[in-house]
Amino acid sequence: MNQSSASSRLSDAVHDLANEVVLALRSGGHLATVCGAAGIHEDDRTGIAAVRVIGADLLLPSVLYGQSPHPGDVAVFHRAVREFPPRPDASPSTAWSHWAMLSTLHRVAPSLPTGLPTGRPPALDEPGITGLDEAPWQVFSHQVSLLSPLAVPAAASSVARVARGRVTDLARGFVRAVRRRDWLRASGTGRWLAALGGEPSTLGLDRGLDFVELMGGQDPRVALNVRAARLMIEERGR
Repeated sequence: MNQSSASSRLSDAVHDLANEVVLALRSGGHLATVCGAAGIHEDDRTGIAAVRVIGADLLLPSVLYGQSPHPGDVAVFHRAVREFPPRPDASPSTAWSHWAMLSTLHRVAPSLPTGLPTGRPPALDEPGITGLDEAPWQVFSHQVSLLSPLAVPAAASSVARVARGRVTDLARGFVRAVRRRDWLRASGTGRWLAALGGEPSTLGLDRGLDFVELMGGQDPRVALNVRAARLMIEERGR
């Protein structure tokens, strides 16, 4: 019963936090604090865990709008990085999620200690991508969709470099996810296509994102990915 209750509280916290990120993205990044709006603070263990689930996307409004994040958001984000490091046997997606958080933390708050050697930017060793570049397109697009927080402008990573060379496979994965009504996967893949550009003109990414949001937008994680994708499409069109 306690475990079920804790899981429910975490799920609710993730939902609320993702909603606040979406609101910040829609507002032009003008909301004062994402975590504060969701009622999450540094001593809120469930809230910290929710931040770890959202990952680098907690600070996405600051990244996409080029603004300094709220100090309260940075403090909670920093604690989530410290409290939930990946285990040695962690899955690649978990390891990459943690790497994205560290990378984002240094990007938006470079003066903040990260637990790594001081006096220089953190030299972040990337997790491995063994087999990703050679994986069948179905497997590749699915795995990359799980790493959508890495799909941001000018953020170099091995995953992004591989994905840039397999845009057509991502487009096929986007269509496949839509046909399967897997809206979260579709939104993550669509976000990658928006970040990378170069998708086939026949794909109709804009209309596809509209449909994904219409069908799956009640899930704030889907809405988050779709909004991020639209902002990146707008930016590359300028």
